[in-house]
Amino acid sequence: SFRSPPLGRQICTYKTVTIRPSGMNAGDAPRQAVSVEDLTPEIKSFLSQSGMKQGVIHVISRHTTTAITINERESRLARDVEEFFLKICPPDERSSTPKKVSGVRYLHNDIDQRPDGEEEAERCRENGWNIDDADELQKWRDQEPINAHSHLISMMLGSSECIPVVDGEMVIGQWQSVLLVDLDGPRTRSVGLQMMGFG
Repeated sequence: SFRSPPLGRQICTYKTVTIRPSGMNAGDAPRQAVSVEDLTPEIKSFLSQSGMKQGVIHVISRHTTTAITINERESRLARDVEEFFLKICPPDERSSTPKKVSGVRYLHNDIDQRPDGEEEAERCRENGWNIDDADELQKWRDQEPINAHSHLISMMLGSSECIPVVDGEMVIGQWQSVLLVDLDGPRTRSVGLQMMGFG
């Protein structure tokens, strides 16, 4: 019969991790490109430091134009990911990316029409933008990227993963990695890691 191992001390800890994109120099502007970063080494390090033996790791993106997924980290596959998703959700013809597609337009990218209603206006205020001032409103609009396609792809991929931990190791396959997919970058991003379990 099955017997579970004795449980040690309870562990519940959270950490925000800053992910600097590979292949990007300091000061480079985002290119509205799709890039894939391997989070697995960072997660394994956090797991080791925590001492957790049994439990679960929750990984969540802290951005609306990134995604978290589990798959193989391989450079040619990363390029396939970009090509595949940009065929499904091509960039708006007004986008700054060279992959923009003539005739494609998204409502989200009608920056001059935003915020659209009081609820959206309140979210802007809550995030530090005094959009009631005409100059501040224009500053907010000027910094908004033409990136609806990135939001849509992020919704398809998902923003989080939950990974079991058994005997101090993540339960993932030999070729699997936990990946951050930046859909509007590359740029420095943050990811939340939470561990819950027993040491």
